[in-house]
Amino acid sequence: MRSELFNADNLEKESAQPGLRLQNSKLLKAELNGEFMARVGSMVAYQGQVQFEALGSGGIGKFLKQKLTGEGVPLMRVRGHGDVFLAENAADIHLIDLEQGDALSINGANVLAFDSSLNYDIKMVQGAGMMSNAGLFNCVFTGHGRIAVTTKGTPVVLSVDQPTYVDPQAAICWSANLQTGYHRAEQLGLGTLLGRTTGERFTMSFAGQGFVVVQPSEEPPGGRMAGTGSGGQQQEGILGNIFGN
Repeated sequence: MRSELFNADNLEKESAQPGLRLQNSKLLKAELNGEFMARVGSMVAYQGQVQFEALGSGGIGKFLKQKLTGEGVPLMRVRGHGDVFLAENAADIHLIDLEQGDALSINGANVLAFDSSLNYDIKMVQGAGMMSNAGLFNCVFTGHGRIAVTTKGTPVVLSVDQPTYVDPQAAICWSANLQTGYHRAEQLGLGTLLGRTTGERFTMSFAGQGFVVVQPSEEPPGGRMAGTGSGGQQQEGILGNIFGN
């Protein structure tokens, strides 16, 4: 049997070391000898002796936060020995290696899988307010290990060495040490009073030293909260008191 389908680029990539690696730009391969964490429903194939255990959001504390905030990662623990292949709606997949002392703030909807050695928590995005339909909460990962994130399209990584502004729906993840806020990008004027808009009313601002990953898509990310008005501000204050952030 002959076909370009069977060329070397499409054959399974083998490695002597266990862990998360790319099979291709849209398919993650986990060479499993122990366990790792993955988004529920992301497995597309596996070989060997593998078990899947649903974890909700990764513990009762994270479960409660997820219910209150709408943010988080629906997780499963993957255990055993073999090869596991993961994907998420043919999104592009990128690997990030965290070292001890690193902290990464990421939209939970873009988390595909990560080493069980990593820790994560749901934290309020500082300075977010309630001024747009972007999320107030992100997942913050710390520890030593590898994480696989997804983007819709090829992203750009911006170095924050000057005031930086990003559409909230396009911001995938950023250095957790950055100072965040919201900035009115659209200028008020006669056109605004007449109901005209540029579609760029608010942007997310970043300051400090670090990076921001931006995808070429402005689709509303899953798992983020929205709200306006005094009721939303009251909710932000209540949740801030609950989480201590």
